[in-house]
Amino acid sequence: MSLRYALLALLTAEPLTGYDAAKRFGGSVGHVWHAPDSQIYPELRRMEREGLVEGEQVRWGPNSTKTRYSITGEGVRAFREWMSTPLDYAPVRDAAHMRAAYFEWTDPDSARECLERHIDHYTEQIAQWTTVRDAILDLSNATIARRVQKYPAEDHERIIAFKAFAYDGLIGRGEAEIAWARQGLELLDKLSPRN
Repeated sequence: MSLRYALLALLTAEPLTGYDAAKRFGGSVGHVWHAPDSQIYPELRRMEREGLVEGEQVRWGPNSTKTRYSITGEGVRAFREWMSTPLDYAPVRDAAHMRAAYFEWTDPDSARECLERHIDHYTEQIAQWTTVRDAILDLSNATIARRVQKYPAEDHERIIAFKAFAYDGLIGRGEAEIAWARQGLELLDKLSPRN
């Protein structure tokens, strides 16, 4: 997947400036596709040159303007085409599992610390994902609230259900990672008991 499809997904809800897109990115599609702000602005300009979005200058403060981007018909077509194309899975690069495969090369306390940090990381992620999912379900998520205002009432249930479904998957993945790390701690206790 490229950044452009994540941006097109955001723009299907409403037109956004680059600044607004960067802010919204972190609180929505950023949970499933990370991109720094420094990549968002150039990608929006590329997408404008390619006709996927259209930029309009809007007043920003008393003496300046910003570009607000709207998805074009070509952008909608490109997004639908991408959504209909089977996903090519990238090869796995997983540092935590790679390290775990070689814990015999470190002391048990360092291995325990790796696994405990893994648990802490996914515990925090699950809390964030759960908060976002709950805000989607009760429509307190601003982006979802705007999205359902834009589309017909008969689409609202699907819009909400699919967004919540994505977060349920993230939560489930996080729970599996925590369970795996706890198994690792049990294995360490078995193989290298604490004195």
